[in-house]
Amino acid sequence: MSLKYLLLSLLHIHSSLANTGKTIFLGPPTINVPSQHPTISDLHLDVLTPHNINNNNDNFFSLRTKLLAAFPTDKDPHGVESWFLLDNLTPRQRYEVRVCWPASQPTAFELQTFPVPVVWDTPELITSLSSYAYSRQRPSSEDDELLPPSSSTQQAKEEDREASLLFLRIRAKADYFTTNATLMSHPPPVDVDVILDPFVGGVLPRSLVPTVVYVVIVAGVSWFVAKVVLGLLRGVVKDERGGGVKKTQ
Repeated sequence: MSLKYLLLSLLHIHSSLANTGKTIFLGPPTINVPSQHPTISDLHLDVLTPHNINNNNDNFFSLRTKLLAAFPTDKDPHGVESWFLLDNLTPRQRYEVRVCWPASQPTAFELQTFPVPVVWDTPELITSLSSYAYSRQRPSSEDDELLPPSSSTQQAKEEDREASLLFLRIRAKADYFTTNATLMSHPPPVDVDVILDPFVGGVLPRSLVPTVVYVVIVAGVSWFVAKVVLGLLRGVVKDERGGGVKKTQ
């Protein structure tokens, strides 16, 4: 079996052994991200980046969270929509976003990425994003009202930046049937891992590289051992045949 078919088999096994939904895309061209409010950060979305980029560990390539799900209806045929921000991408780099969830929580997921300008210019998308962002806003308190406003000096420290960004929308539909009326009316949140995985050489997701290396090493060792064992067996068979010929003589 050639290395090409081995890699394809590994990708198939990786997809079939877990409840996994994914989308593959290319990093978009960079855009200007303004620092003046309102900014994208004001949406309070969870952020995924190819690498951990700061000491505060606010941005990760993998996120473990819970996503709301619902049974599809005529009004909402796609279930519940959740939004994420994919930041610090590399233009034209190939990426994969996966969502993994346990088999004990049957759910149908749909993943789709959108460039920032497309979301701003599409009423349906901006409405969905705004509703989700509003649901994530931290309620104001008296302590917040007592805090002094940000000074112009602090605002000046923030600068505009050029970055490759995408919005990620995940739709979650409950996909089960039970006689439990409560579970049918109110599906529980789904435990998920959302993973942003860049491709290595445009062929293989980065997280699969250690697995591929391990399998290739095991396959190589197995081939060598099998060759040695086969040689020994051939020697034993040859000796037995030689001994049988001598006895008949």
